[in-house]
Amino acid sequence: MLTRAIAGAVFVSLLVFSLLFHSYSFLGLFYFFMIVSVFEMSKMLQVKNKIIYLIATLLFLTHSNLLPVNYISYLEAGTIIACLGLFANQLFTIESNAIKELGAAFLTLLYACVPFLFMIKIPFFTGAYEGTVLLGLFILIWSNDTFAYLTGKSIGKHKLMERISPKKTIEGFVGGFIATMLIGYFLAFYFQILTSLQWLLIALIVSLFGVVGDLTASMFKRLTGTKDTGKIIPGHGGIIDRLDSIIFVAPFIYLYLKITLENVS
Repeated sequence: MLTRAIAGAVFVSLLVFSLLFHSYSFLGLFYFFMIVSVFEMSKMLQVKNKIIYLIATLLFLTHSNLLPVNYISYLEAGTIIACLGLFANQLFTIESNAIKELGAAFLTLLYACVPFLFMIKIPFFTGAYEGTVLLGLFILIWSNDTFAYLTGKSIGKHKLMERISPKKTIEGFVGGFIATMLIGYFLAFYFQILTSLQWLLIALIVSLFGVVGDLTASMFKRLTGTKDTGKIIPGHGGIIDRLDSIIFVAPFIYLYLKITLENVS
């Protein structure tokens, strides 16, 4: 428990520091998270082709604010070429499971890379960098996970989806939902970049889709016979183990913010 507590505190501190210090520290840390996630997912699905790391890196650079706009077309062209290279490499291999691995490679990119492309856009939804938006999102996710666990542990009786995650309960889901909505309301007083209504709607998205992200990660681990996706965080497992909720939530949050911004404009 001591190791778990220390590792968790270091992880949270590093995350908060990177979000609040500078956009470059944020992008650097989340690039690292993405690459580790791709590694963990490729290990679970037994993807051996290393081109997926090149594709993930090109996609990250294309969707970040690190390079001038006139470089984007070159990055997009490079991404397409790398994808074709991955396809050709698998198509002409003599291994019998080449097509299966090709599908696993693209599933790895879809699950462990694409969500990070949405994550790195969320703090820039106003045009300027606003790390508090993503920090607020993490606070909601942590709150949802914590109160769902505490409620489920204390009064949970009815299984939510026992076949995939035996420990999750309906009572835990409800407890997490209520706590997340309350914290979403109070976040507006501290992170005023968004209104109370916007934070409440984000809290609603987190409550509904965060548990789906958690269940999706559990499904992958159950199907592949994996206990933890990795060992990078002592006592907690891998990056996917820690970010499974936001991996699923981020695209919906980005879509909501984009629609909200366009309606305001």
